[in-house]
Amino acid sequence: MTHALAAAPAARTGHDNVGLLRLYRAELRWIFRRPRTLAVLGLLASIPVIIGVALTFVDASETRGGQDGELLASAVNNGFVLPVAALTMTLALLLPLASAMAGADAIAGEAAHGTLRGWLIAPVGRGRLLAIKAFGVATVSTIAVLAMTFTGFVTGLIISGTESMFTLTGSTLSVWDALGRILLVAAWVILQLWAVGAVALAISAFTEHPMLVVASVLAGTIVFTILGFLDAVSWLHPFLLNENWSEAPASVLMDPLDTAMLGEGALRAACYIAIGLSIAYARLTTRDG
Repeated sequence: MTHALAAAPAARTGHDNVGLLRLYRAELRWIFRRPRTLAVLGLLASIPVIIGVALTFVDASETRGGQDGELLASAVNNGFVLPVAALTMTLALLLPLASAMAGADAIAGEAAHGTLRGWLIAPVGRGRLLAIKAFGVATVSTIAVLAMTFTGFVTGLIISGTESMFTLTGSTLSVWDALGRILLVAAWVILQLWAVGAVALAISAFTEHPMLVVASVLAGTIVFTILGFLDAVSWLHPFLLNENWSEAPASVLMDPLDTAMLGEGALRAACYIAIGLSIAYARLTTRDG
């Protein structure tokens, strides 16, 4: 009896000492075994290629109006604008959808399949559990954006050539200068998606229905967009996560480079990440299954 009691703490200590890296690798294997994850990433990576090929068959004057239309018009024969335009357009819905799906599967999905309870009753800290789930969601978001950035940049080079890197103010950029600006936008978009993922994790911690998480995040994005158009609630606009999603990425297309909107959006996203993960942690510490 005494031997058994002594062995239990030892076993528990062994579980507690399982490294974050090992748990993270296990989480990634679980994530990328889901066919829908690979399907979504493949779809997103193909979007810049589709846009680039489509733009080769139209004139700039044939694109529709509106901010997205202006970006598309600017992307015609301009390899610098193409990846930025693709990221900006998909940030309105498709990229947040990918982060929301990852966040929904991370907790609510595992709760629905009964695997989350094993995590919760195991001698693994709830903070460590949340960290692993957050890293997994962040990885999916990062890969999605980098895949779009890579295919968009390469497509722009293939279609328009290395001499097609122009800002919207008429300045000519070198390939490396253009790539640096594109990567700046990509990093900013990744941070926005981490914020979406943190919100998804917070909602996911309260339910066992992944689709409810996805629907809630997308509904929130749509509501935030509508509120952004209403001047009557202009006092609320600085608190909306997607307040400058359609304008901030385009700021790198200007010369000189103005990062004011990017900095404002990054700070807002960091606040959402902190709040979302705090809510998720508070829920996980009181959840038994």
